[in-house]
This record gives sequence, C-alpha cells and structure tokens, in this order.
Amino acid sequence: MSDKQSRIFQAAAAMFAEHGFEGTTTQQISDRADIAAGTLFRYAASKGELLLMVYNEELRTALADGAAAARDQTDTVEAVVAMIGPLLRAAERQPENTIVYQRELLFGSPTDKYRSEGLALVARLESMIAERLVADARGGDIDPERLEERARLAGRSIFAVLHLALVQPSTGAHPGHDALADLRAQIAQIIAGYLNP
Repeated sequence: MSDKQSRIFQAAAAMFAEHGFEGTTTQQISDRADIAAGTLFRYAASKGELLLMVYNEELRTALADGAAAARDQTDTVEAVVAMIGPLLRAAERQPENTIVYQRELLFGSPTDKYRSEGLALVARLESMIAERLVADARGGDIDPERLEERARLAGRSIFAVLHLALVQPSTGAHPGHDALADLRAQIAQIIAGYLNP
C-alpha cells in the first residue's frame, strides 16, 4: 500500500471500530489520516467503499483462519462450520458494520474496486467449501462428472445461508434463535443433500 492509502486504511479501520459505520464521517477519516478530503476520494469513492476496503482485509484474515481450522476437522459439516466460524465471530464484534458490508457487497456499485475484491473473497469462500465437499465425497455415490458442479452449487447455498445469518440482526427474523445452531443445521442439510443426490 502507498503511505496515503495505508493511512486512510488505518484511519477508516479505527473509526469504524470505534464509532460504527453510521457514526463515522468521511471527514473524520480524512482528518484522522491527516489528508485532504479530496485526496480520500481518490482512494475510495464513498464511505461504503471505505468500509469494503477495511472489511475485505478482515474477510481475508477470517478465510485464512477458517481454512486452518477446517484442516483439523474430519467431519464435513464441522469442517465447513470451522471455515465460517471466524466470519461469525467477527460479525458478532461489529454487527452494524457487518450488515453494511454485506449490503455493499450485494448492492454496491459494480465499478467499486473494493466491491470486486470482496466478491472475489466470497467466491474464494465458496470454492473452499466446494473443494472440501469434493474431497470428502470422492468414492461415494455421486457421479464424478457432476461432483464439482454440485459442490459449487452447495458452496453457494452455504454462503447464502451464512449471509442471512450475518444480516439477521437487521432483519429481526427468528428472534431468540441461536444463529450458530441454526446455521450448523442448515449447513448439515445442504451437505446431506449434496452427499445423497
């Protein structure tokens, strides 16, 4: 990263952690980074894009941590739960920011550089899940020619239920439910369907 970009990243990360997305302004970020507001917008076109920049790094770290945790699991469901565990823990620390991040990933501008990076990270998570499903299903009853395609679709389905779990605080859906228990049950159901076509 360039010095200015690094300062912007550090300032944005600190402000979002301290005050949340809604409680932070781009002026506060540029002041903390000790740069002009106009300079800030050369690196990110909006406050949403700044959040994408910051949370993409958190997602990168969570993916690495999840991959490491999954290697120790022999059960397929528990391996997938281990992959997403760091994302859930990060979301619990800053639910508001996580909800905005998910919104920006889904509905942000298609030209946002950091949105493209975030979507690539989501695709990486889906691929990690699919790779594990393929590895665990080899030698089973699934037609080998369909194995990878079915695993890809299962990976996407698992991300979809993860997304809903991450934004649950903003929807108010399923109050009183244990989000992790629900997510584990949904993952188990998707994997059972994948393994038993």
